[in-house]
Amino acid sequence: MAERKAALPRKALKARKRAKNKKPAFVRPESWRYTKMSKSWRRPRGLDNKMRRKIKGWPPTVSTGYKGPKAARGLHPSGYKEVIVHNVKEISEIDPKTQAARIAHTVGKKKRAQIITEARKNKIVILNAKEVKEPAEEKEAKPEEAEEKPTEKQKKPVEKKEKPKRTRKKTKTEEGAEKQ
Repeated sequence: MAERKAALPRKALKARKRAKNKKPAFVRPESWRYTKMSKSWRRPRGLDNKMRRKIKGWPPTVSTGYKGPKAARGLHPSGYKEVIVHNVKEISEIDPKTQAARIAHTVGKKKRAQIITEARKNKIVILNAKEVKEPAEEKEAKPEEAEEKPTEKQKKPVEKKEKPKRTRKKTKTEEGAEKQ
């Protein structure tokens, strides 16, 4: 029975993808006519509006007929249901077979690293995981960088270039005096 449930979302995801390909790009009524109007969808509400009345030759309007399959709604393209996680305790409540974690944007580096390690232990998929270096690793890397930098004795003295002196612009009377 577990195999059937796993296959069902995959089938539904494919059906959702097919439905999305058939779905038209819904545009705001009369947006093609006026440059000041954005193309983003707004529902037509006018009494005589041709799009609201679904008259032939006018662009299609948003309706429930364009929905994807119910089994695929709210699923990530990977097939998992997304669960937002704020701390380590919430990771333990996730079902690794059907759910995947998305770490909240408000979580800092330290707690994010803890969440990632806990998720790896429980074999939970994290949708927005970025490799975060542990604080201990960063401290080890700093002494190496110090060794690579040349000391003051090894540095070559830098020669200073003199800037050319700026001359002021001559006025018309001064230019005329030079010509004479």
